[in-house]
Amino acid sequence: MENILVAGANGTTGKKIVNLLKESQYFNPIAMVRKEEQKAFFEAKKIDTVLGDLEGDVSQVFNITNKIDKVLFAAGSGGKKVVEVDQEGAKHLIDASNKNNVKKFVMLSSMGADQPEKAEQLQEYLKAKHNADEYLKSSGLTYSIVRPGALTNNELTNEIELEEKLNKSGEISRNDVAQTLVRTLNDEIANNATFEIIKGNTLIGDALNKVSTVKA
Repeated sequence: MENILVAGANGTTGKKIVNLLKESQYFNPIAMVRKEEQKAFFEAKKIDTVLGDLEGDVSQVFNITNKIDKVLFAAGSGGKKVVEVDQEGAKHLIDASNKNNVKKFVMLSSMGADQPEKAEQLQEYLKAKHNADEYLKSSGLTYSIVRPGALTNNELTNEIELEEKLNKSGEISRNDVAQTLVRTLNDEIANNATFEIIKGNTLIGDALNKVSTVKA
């Protein structure tokens, strides 16, 4: 099983990602949390945890018994520290991943991050996500950048609409986003690809296979 470091594990989407990884026969989640008191939630479920603050030096999160094979970045500042966390925090983790020979880095980004200057809202946040995405693309790491539409708390449908550029807005459940991110960790799926997702009528697996074929 591959060890997956999940940055932002304590967030709403992060917890869903960790639970999916825990249920998987291929992946073992390592929940990266910022505060000591956040560890109890995951340790109660027998999920490995590691302390790490994206605003500081994150290199120590790799100094654990289990070698980290891949990284899934699902952290967010909630609009409070977009430069410090969403941008620079992502860069810190990308650099540390490079130094520790991580096989793949999956980034949870946002629709609109390709052209933040055109956004009517959340322009600073989207600019930070754009800068982080571009840094990852130029890092030399194998990556996938997933850009969902507006997040909802609806149930899992296991169906999405996916394109490199959808040219329309839309929403998608956190459950479907988490499912997409976890599937994207696969070695054969969406390598060095950036794509947008909203709710749709195509099974997540089929939609991702299309990305792989286009980018192969």
